[in-house]
Amino acid sequence: MAKWSVFLFACLLAGCSAIRLGYANGDTVMYWWLNSYVDFTNEQKSWVKADIDDFMAWHRKTQLNDYAQWLTQLQQRVQQPVTPEEVMGDYAATKKRIMLVVEKALPQLTNLAMDLQPEQIVHLEKKFASNNENYRKEYLRGSLEDRQLFRFKKVMKQAEYWYGDFNREQEAQIRAASDARPLNNELWAAERKLRQQELLRILRKIQAERPPRDAVAALLRKYIERSFDNFSYAENKEFFDNTRSSASNMVAVIANVATPAQRTHAVKRLQAWIDDCKTLAAR
Repeated sequence: MAKWSVFLFACLLAGCSAIRLGYANGDTVMYWWLNSYVDFTNEQKSWVKADIDDFMAWHRKTQLNDYAQWLTQLQQRVQQPVTPEEVMGDYAATKKRIMLVVEKALPQLTNLAMDLQPEQIVHLEKKFASNNENYRKEYLRGSLEDRQLFRFKKVMKQAEYWYGDFNREQEAQIRAASDARPLNNELWAAERKLRQQELLRILRKIQAERPPRDAVAALLRKYIERSFDNFSYAENKEFFDNTRSSASNMVAVIANVATPAQRTHAVKRLQAWIDDCKTLAAR
């Protein structure tokens, strides 16, 4: 359930062409994605699609202009030195916007949670197991050096999307900042499983006890909020705190090693997003 809102937000902010594509096919993509997890019954299909349509219309009407304003602020800041504290502030701003989406989607998520059948929860459990196997194959293999290099390559792909090509000296600085982040993929795998098991527990509780709507909505809201803070945070506080702070430092390093030409590239990227948000909001 938490992934629905996060997935939507990621689609909307995945790139200028992806924004247009996401809105042109957003209802279909979101339905397909949700269906892959729960396998909708024939009775559920029509009202789930209607809920998604209503949600997308609300989002277009009420959120896109705010995104354009926020991206304009980022566009102005990307031309200047960036601090890790500012990056953390951007994370908080992103979380705030995602939670607005969550609050709007909560009634629809509540409807879905209350209507799930036992076999659909089993389907969800199997989907989680498949995802975990894919995660194991991708992230739980190789030496420490292999894993650091794999992670660094993902960072560079994103950095190059924003800023264009980097020279070797810049890449070395980014690599150092990337490697400085804590690396414990086994812990992240365990965190994923905790999150999944908690959602399955909640859904089975709803299915068995049939609590009132308000109680179901409260359970889902609490689950989503905990997903942002990490389910095993109490036991692994130092790791998660260091992960966030070092990731913010890495993003600041990427921004600050960029040349004027690379910053201009980032400004143009952001402008394309801003233009698309405004165009879509005006339709």
